[in-house]
Amino acid sequence: MRTKLIIDTDPGVDDAFALTLAALSEDVDLLGVTTVFGNVGLEATTRNARRVLALCQRDDVPVAAGAARPLVHHQPREARTVHGSDGLSGRSGVLPEPVRELERSDAVTLLAELLTSAEEPVTIAPIGPLTNIAALLAAHPHLASKIDRLVIMGGGIARGNTTAAAEFNIWSDPEAAHRVLAGGEVPCVLVPLDLTHRCAVDASWLSALAASGPIGAALHSLIPDYLEHYRRALGFEGIVVHDAVAVAEAIRPGILRTESLPVRVECSFGPARGMTVVDVRRSAQRADTDGANGPFTDVAVDADLDGLREFLLERLIGRRV
Repeated sequence: MRTKLIIDTDPGVDDAFALTLAALSEDVDLLGVTTVFGNVGLEATTRNARRVLALCQRDDVPVAAGAARPLVHHQPREARTVHGSDGLSGRSGVLPEPVRELERSDAVTLLAELLTSAEEPVTIAPIGPLTNIAALLAAHPHLASKIDRLVIMGGGIARGNTTAAAEFNIWSDPEAAHRVLAGGEVPCVLVPLDLTHRCAVDASWLSALAASGPIGAALHSLIPDYLEHYRRALGFEGIVVHDAVAVAEAIRPGILRTESLPVRVECSFGPARGMTVVDVRRSAQRADTDGANGPFTDVAVDADLDGLREFLLERLIGRRV
């Protein structure tokens, strides 16, 4: 069975891995890619997405640029210290120039067009700030039924990465994340930091990728700044491929184990801004308080970690598993 998929992204090194994963998977119909501000500015994220698709020889996939800033408040800072000056460790120039022109329409328009023309529900994988998705649901509520599910990389149950409480994608536009997760229009799977960090890949995995061929070598060449960051964060030679974990679930539903839990997003200003408040209490306890009515989100809490790493590597080196 082929997955109808759209990716909304802000490349970013792990976004580049995730986009390549989808682009090379034969059981995926990659209908389109939309870009958003995030790890770096919109111009750079759009250029990076188009170059990754060119690397994968996927000039059949339309790309449209979306939101350049959050819905309400300005993004306080980008993630250049993690992803480098251009989002790809300063090495986006090693990727080929895009063949296909950027769509003249904006991201929300392309999303609406792709959903309208789809003959069956489509999975959307938002792996950056949720600004484009919030705008889509607000402007085209009738299209919610055309979305099978949103598989979102974002948030954390017990940790943040941008602040002690907040993960970067949610923190970059908490109001948009609240609109999407609390809206209830579309089933959501949230893939949080707690799990993606456990899925970190090590030096041997990265070496196998680099030795696999031109695409693997190109992806490996994008990681120096990212690797340096995670060398400090993890304490070993490896990286966290957050967004690729989410896209793996989008491609193969159930590769991650999820629990249906109430999730809210903290939108006030203060040390918890951007926090995903995930209610992990037993349902009986929630029923005695204010947590019984949701909104509920399928939160990814576990996986066969070695099996997932194998799935990612095999797909990225061009062998379907």
